[in-house]
Amino acid sequence: MPRVRLLLVIVLVAVSVLAGPAAAAQEFRVLQLNLCHSGVNTSCFNGAATLQEANAVIAAKQPHVASLNEICRNDLPQLAPAMGNGLSAFAPARRPDGTPVRCTNGDEYGNGLIFRSPAAGTVFSGQYATQDGGSEKRVYVCVEFADLVGCGTHLSTTGNVAMAQCKAAIALLRDRAVAGRQTFLAGDFNLKYAPLIGPDVQDCNAAPFFRKGDGSVQHVFAANLGYVRTEVTRMTYTDHPALLVVLTRP
Repeated sequence: MPRVRLLLVIVLVAVSVLAGPAAAAQEFRVLQLNLCHSGVNTSCFNGAATLQEANAVIAAKQPHVASLNEICRNDLPQLAPAMGNGLSAFAPARRPDGTPVRCTNGDEYGNGLIFRSPAAGTVFSGQYATQDGGSEKRVYVCVEFADLVGCGTHLSTTGNVAMAQCKAAIALLRDRAVAGRQTFLAGDFNLKYAPLIGPDVQDCNAAPFFRKGDGSVQHVFAANLGYVRTEVTRMTYTDHPALLVVLTRP
């Protein structure tokens, strides 16, 4: 082998060794669950069996975060062990007079997030400016970490109101996403993708977000995260399937 070619091979090998393998992206699993656990809607309420099934799904899917709708505040500590007792956050839904909506057991009703990570984060929540004429003011709950911000929400059953709330939720997070922050928004949006009638959930999306859904009303919006796959799992003790969106963090 000519000396010049030999030297070139040695240099290339040395550079390869020094550089080492590229760091692999880490999976980040977002699990969205509407548990219908208030007891108010008797057509889908199944009591303790619902939480048992939710724990089984969490154990099987091993999410990094669970977004929970239609739960009671004290459901969180019953689900937290399956999530490694990471950081939990809860936002109670409110009546028009400002009092909390209650489950039939008297507990506060609303939305929750459970992160597998034990890292400290800042919790913030609120209700949307646009609401329907019903007895529940819709809310969002978020947790912001140093390198990630995530929110969960449950929107109005009135299509145009749900669309306004969806756009407001995206707007709430968009500055962070545009600045390059890893960002996600999960929930029951009561909006479908490409419906025959009513507003299209995709119309509330805005760059740099992308959306993945369960084929019905549950969706995950994400920005500055990679996408791997979506899994939809039928559930027996609630009226919504489990939606798992597998993302990657750089």
